[in-house]
Amino acid sequence: MAKYFNTSGTCYPDKHYMVHLDNRLAEIRQMVARGDYFVINRARQYGKTTTLRALEQYLRDDYAVLFLSFQRLSSAKFENEYRFSTAFAEMFLRAARNKQKKILGLDARALENLEAAAAGKLDLTDLFNWLSELCAASSRPVVLMIDEVDSASNNQVFLDFLAQLRDLYLDRDASPTFQSVILAGVYDIKNLKQKIRNDEEHRYNSPWNIAVPFSVDMSFSVPDITGLLQDYETDHHTGMDISSIADLIFAYTSGYPFLVSCVCKMLDEQISLPEHLGNLSKAWSREGILEAVKCLLKDTNTLFDDMRKKIADYPELRNILFAILFNGQIIPYNPDNYAIDIGVMFGFMKEENGTAVVANRIFETRIYNLFLSEELLDNGTYQAGLRERNQFIINGRLNMDLVLEKFVEHFRDIYGQSDTRFIEENGRRLFLLYLRPIINGGGNYYVEARTRDLRRTDVIVDYHGEQFIIEMKIWHGEEYNRRGEAQLVDYLDAYHLTKGYLLIFNFNKKKTTGLRTILLDGKTLVEAVV
Repeated sequence: MAKYFNTSGTCYPDKHYMVHLDNRLAEIRQMVARGDYFVINRARQYGKTTTLRALEQYLRDDYAVLFLSFQRLSSAKFENEYRFSTAFAEMFLRAARNKQKKILGLDARALENLEAAAAGKLDLTDLFNWLSELCAASSRPVVLMIDEVDSASNNQVFLDFLAQLRDLYLDRDASPTFQSVILAGVYDIKNLKQKIRNDEEHRYNSPWNIAVPFSVDMSFSVPDITGLLQDYETDHHTGMDISSIADLIFAYTSGYPFLVSCVCKMLDEQISLPEHLGNLSKAWSREGILEAVKCLLKDTNTLFDDMRKKIADYPELRNILFAILFNGQIIPYNPDNYAIDIGVMFGFMKEENGTAVVANRIFETRIYNLFLSEELLDNGTYQAGLRERNQFIINGRLNMDLVLEKFVEHFRDIYGQSDTRFIEENGRRLFLLYLRPIINGGGNYYVEARTRDLRRTDVIVDYHGEQFIIEMKIWHGEEYNRRGEAQLVDYLDAYHLTKGYLLIFNFNKKKTTGLRTILLDGKTLVEAVV
């Protein structure tokens, strides 16, 4: 069977196109060799299970590796320590006796003793006594890996299990135990209490927190994506420019594994179809990636569903995302800030140059669309863009000059008398509300994070293969405006464009609203003043 890009479940190198994990596995192996207890806490669909499956094979020649998953335990198994202990022992025994895995080094008599114990009334203390006996009898160091460790329901039994696991590990010099313990899930050890218990006094109290930091980078770098594409190109001979395609995929995804796989899968299976670009060679191009991103942003999947749910469930997270995206606030990165902490933990935010930012362009645009969609029906700016949208598209091309001209007219009529603070806080949002129905279905937009602040924001619009850069800025005098024009010229050079746009929100009562065109260093700049 031919290989394909997999976006659901575990990836296997003989079935799926996937990045090479050897370097990551070697880093984790060093932690195992040191005897570390650690937690692989990464966001949903970040390759945790795939990494653990590969690690299981990577370590099997030197260790007895037991790979379990709490996802297989129903909530009923956590009702009390007896049910949980029995269920855990049975799961452990199934993994140990899996003939396909051929786990070497485990002692048959110790396994039989554990099985006999599980047939009776087994509590947590008995369970860990038997596990210690099994580790002592093993001819190889035993590594315990538990996936989906945070899928346990709200109960004390799970906390007691982790507490005893901690005690067993800390006492390993006196009592035989596991060589290494690896837990994996979205929540880290500190934040497991946020999921399991609601009482504030215990939120950060983790007496069993002995985990060493897990700093292995599990995102996909440009070289990772390049290797992935090289494997694909060997099979399909598309003639793609691998280097530039890898750079562009990374630019939109920032290496989030699921998003990288989604884009690649769409290029291979969807964008290459006749209703899109027609063949693989055309699909694996800049135009194809822009089309794939547009389709992905209109799609529904479990990751986007989870993002929407988390933003609704955590008002602090919603507020900080809104402040960053619409108000241009620069938020210093502080992991002790609750909203930043959970945003990073869920994978929606990251640290960049000392500030908290949205994790990637795709998430950013999806969140913009989510926030904007909540006010579409009641917002006059959106309705104006919707009513007027047909006049902006001529022979499939977007007339951005006319978009800005009409927005200036609309803004002047509706918001011209608004105070400074209203315009500073809402001007950018209102332009995006006006723009969205115009490009909907034929294009996409994103906001350039490097230039977004309280004074300046650059919006990049992709429409049917054409790219438009609109710099939105607050008027702060002629000198500041000239610097902005020079910055836009530099930005146009970087994007190999000859024309750019400035949307200026000016609070000067003597201002002249409307459009004007200037030439600067060989570039055409269209300035729209409201």
